[in-house]
Amino acid sequence: MHIGVLAVQGSFSLHVSMFKSIGVEPVMVRRSTDLKRLDGIVIPGGESTAFQIIMNCDDLGANLLNAIRAGMPAWGTCAGAIILGKGLGNPQPRWELIDVEVVRNAYGRQVDSFVTSLNINGFDKDFDGVFIRAPLFQNAGKDVKILSLYNNTPVMVKQDNILLTSFHPELTSDFRVHKLFLDELVSK
Repeated sequence: MHIGVLAVQGSFSLHVSMFKSIGVEPVMVRRSTDLKRLDGIVIPGGESTAFQIIMNCDDLGANLLNAIRAGMPAWGTCAGAIILGKGLGNPQPRWELIDVEVVRNAYGRQVDSFVTSLNINGFDKDFDGVFIRAPLFQNAGKDVKILSLYNNTPVMVKQDNILLTSFHPELTSDFRVHKLFLDELVSK
């Protein structure tokens, strides 16, 4: 199994470590050529504006967008969710690959970061959700499956080949969300 982790900015090294802990040797994606033979990709947390600028250097962004549109499973955490989702009235381009609006920094600034227990569909016990300048998911379309809520608002959603989390699973020692991505999107 070849799982890519977009490694141009953000918390990519933590996703790499999580995948290694469950026996998957991920591919760090920095150029368009790194996309060859991937079975899925993670777009990590970081700064979504920086991601967009860096990915446009060698058409990495355009090639990644086309690969995901063609069905490659993709998981966006925090900034990655912003890129993959929809954004109304936002000057930053969005890929709109999942029918949910993603509002940047909706849970506050860096100093407002928090950890909370989340009930995730299919998990036998709660998951510690780490929220850092987290985006808000709203106006989910009818085909979007809500996997977890915080204060009655979606924080983990899935549609077709796309998974989004507004929290950072890579900042915990709990690999269940990484395993869910592999089992439910990549291996299906």
